[in-house]
Formats: sequence, C-alpha cells, structure tokens
Amino acid sequence: MSFADPQSLTIVGGVTSFPRTSSGVNSGGFTSADGYNKLNVGSQYGPQRVRRTARLDLAKVAANPFDSSVNARYSMSAYLVVDVPLVGYTTADIVTNTSGLLTWLTASTNAKLTQLMGGEN
Repeated sequence: MSFADPQSLTIVGGVTSFPRTSSGVNSGGFTSADGYNKLNVGSQYGPQRVRRTARLDLAKVAANPFDSSVNARYSMSAYLVVDVPLVGYTTADIVTNTSGLLTWLTASTNAKLTQLMGGEN
C-alpha cells in the first residue's frame, strides 16, 4: 500500500502539493512543482529492527546576507525516524508513542519545538 498521490503539506508560503515522482519497493518520493521541495517516505528492514522514515527536504532562493545584490540557494531538511524491533510493540503502541512525542513537541503552539530549534536542551 502506498501514500496517496499527491500529498499536501503546509510549509512557508502555504499549502504545497507534492505529486508522486518516484516509487520503490519500500519507498516513495514526492516533489513540488518547482522541484525545490521533496518528501520521501520509506522503510528499511533489518534482521532484528525496522526503521520507518519521513523526510522533508526544502530549498529556496534568497538574498545573500553579505551581499544583497546576489541571490543564493539555501536548503534545510526535517525528518522523523521511528526505529522499532520486529517484535514487542504493536502498530498501535508505535503510533501512540510516536504521537506522544509529536504532541509534546507541538503542544502550546509549538512551544517545545521552538525551544529545540532555538538550541535549548
């Protein structure tokens, strides 16, 4: 089973559509129309563990802070990796635990996420 085509994400500038641009046995890729932004989802299967990944790669062109007459390309990535053993956790356990982490990060208008991105620990 695969993710629907296209995927929609809210990023700087608003909601962006990511049509499917690649599909593999355990992976899928989605790319915005301008080609600057990519979403990749997939799974890696090891002998004792499974790793699920969702990764967002973003790029933009903006003025160089040292020379505003020159534009430069800047990029960032954000990704979530969930690494689990083959046995011991149900899908419901994994979803609840991962959701707990995401809720903690995003509660109170992204308070913990803002602290983390500001370098707090």
